[in-house]
Amino acid sequence: MATDAPQKIWFGHPAGLSTLFFTEMWERFSYYGMRALLVLFMVDQIESGGMGLTEKTAGAIYGLYAAGVYLAALPGGWIADRLLGPQRSVWVGGILISAGHFSLGVPVNQFFFFGLLLVILGTGLLKPNISAMVGQLYPEGGARRDAGFTIFYMGINLGAALGPIICSSLGENYNWHYGFMAAGVGMIAGLIQFKLTKHNLGDIGKKPPHRTTTKKRDWLIVGSGTSTVIIVAALAMMGVVIIDPVWLAGSTTFVIIGLAVAFFGWAFFFSDLTTAEKKRVGVIAVLFVASAMFWSGFEQAGSSLNLFADRQTDRSFGERVIPAGWFQSLSPIFVITLAPVIAAMWMGLSKRNIFPNLATKFAFGLILLAIGFGVVAIASKRALSTGAVWPSWLIMTYLFHTLGELLLSPVGLSSVTKLAPARLAGQMMGIWFLATSLGNLIAGLFAGEVSGTNAEMMPMRFLQVVMTAGGTGLILLMFSKPIQKLCGGVK
Repeated sequence: MATDAPQKIWFGHPAGLSTLFFTEMWERFSYYGMRALLVLFMVDQIESGGMGLTEKTAGAIYGLYAAGVYLAALPGGWIADRLLGPQRSVWVGGILISAGHFSLGVPVNQFFFFGLLLVILGTGLLKPNISAMVGQLYPEGGARRDAGFTIFYMGINLGAALGPIICSSLGENYNWHYGFMAAGVGMIAGLIQFKLTKHNLGDIGKKPPHRTTTKKRDWLIVGSGTSTVIIVAALAMMGVVIIDPVWLAGSTTFVIIGLAVAFFGWAFFFSDLTTAEKKRVGVIAVLFVASAMFWSGFEQAGSSLNLFADRQTDRSFGERVIPAGWFQSLSPIFVITLAPVIAAMWMGLSKRNIFPNLATKFAFGLILLAIGFGVVAIASKRALSTGAVWPSWLIMTYLFHTLGELLLSPVGLSSVTKLAPARLAGQMMGIWFLATSLGNLIAGLFAGEVSGTNAEMMPMRFLQVVMTAGGTGLILLMFSKPIQKLCGGVK
């Protein structure tokens, strides 16, 4: 199979990068635009067009949705590798995402949950495969590939910054369902762009890279799995099967923890690893815990922090009131503006032979997350005693959280690819996604503990995050050198 992209150039890079850049930009526009509305819509009163759910139930549903998006990436990558190929997976995934957002635009609860399911399945097909094609544009690897991914990452954050502004303006000011449909329109724009410019990709992603002779069996697996999901979803929508979101989110959390423990136990004792490989897998296990803890705090942007913006933040600007969802744009805006600064900092430290190791970067990421929650803990205490606080409190919180993300997130996947034994690389990558999924579930459950009738618990709960995240960061910092020795030369 040919892997060379056409020789057209886009700002010094293969023209195929522009195709993937704008497709992912619109996908992130729709995802973050819808995320900014999701919890606010679910807790809004029925008379005002919302669902009238409790904060605890809404947080659990949000956590299940966000966790599902990352879990779906595992079968999504498998389907592309063996059946559809990356290009068709992106196309089908985009169709499912847009259909999901338009389903959310229908003012019927059954369509709401069906829409969430479609977005989960579509994102699982689109997200991992579009990133895989970016890598295939640069078969030579090296700094040029890193630069290509940096440009692609900017597209992600550009869409993530625009989505909440547009969708929240429509959803909060006019009608929630208008905001959801705007997210669907964004994905349609991405699909049109992808269809018109996919010739720039050449043969990249056209065919499944790992197609085998068991194609019929693979389709049977996909069909069986899809049918099971549809049947369960249909029974739940008809009320035949009653699903408690809070129970399901809590149970899924323990299932994911159990899967992670079982996998690392198997890897240590039953996969015939060498001593050096076991040490590196041990490092991955430590970083897995740190990553899950980080995302359990960071991903509260769409749940508890979104509710804080809605209810405890003074959003008046002259005679206008800023939509709460606009605050969801802060993190991607900070990423766009601060990523070059962080990159320059790494270069400056490297020239001085000062380059933090993996554990140190994770440690400071967690410490910055803790500082951000310290800020919002103080703000929540003030809000409970004196009323709504200035937006500057949330702005500072998101600033610290984004700085933590820039230290921790870029090295996460990279560290797994470097540390994982070659024969377990794919499985390790899948387990790594579980950390993010687990973090999202915990974040959703946490939101129900700090809002609504539990609002008086906000300062104490936020301080608990400060203690756990900050404490874990300090422990990692103390043991960073021994952890680095276990890496066996991997930096």
